[in-house]
Amino acid sequence: MSTLEQLTADLTTSMKARDAFRTNTLRQMIGAVRAAEKSGKVARELTDEQVQAVLAGEVKKRRESAEIYTGAGATDRAENETAEADLIETYLPQALTSEQLDQVVAEAIAETGATGMKDMGAVMKAANARAAAVGRVDGKELSGRVRGALAGA
Repeated sequence: MSTLEQLTADLTTSMKARDAFRTNTLRQMIGAVRAAEKSGKVARELTDEQVQAVLAGEVKKRRESAEIYTGAGATDRAENETAEADLIETYLPQALTSEQLDQVVAEAIAETGATGMKDMGAVMKAANARAAAVGRVDGKELSGRVRGALAGA
């Protein structure tokens, strides 16, 4: 079952259970996916990876909003944004652990034969490809690990 099909099935279940929070969040996610499908010159059907990329973007938006709300003293809104982000993350692959991330970076450096910061682009490309095959990774965290590994090389 694709991610979009799972979202739709879970929406039906949450509507039957009268779970307003979950129903609202799932509707927003399906809407974001549908909007992404219609964006551009020609409407298209998204692959499962593209759907997950849309969902990852929605998680990022909610995490950033939660930080802004927390800074403004609106803790109830921040908690709601965080809860929505947590719910959306259940539809995404597991994030890589710190050890897995270090291993991906080491393998990417070995694969590209990188010797310094000038090779960062090639290492990032290889590391992103490896990380995508294994799980989900935050780009900033991956970039920081690659930068640290190359600076020590």
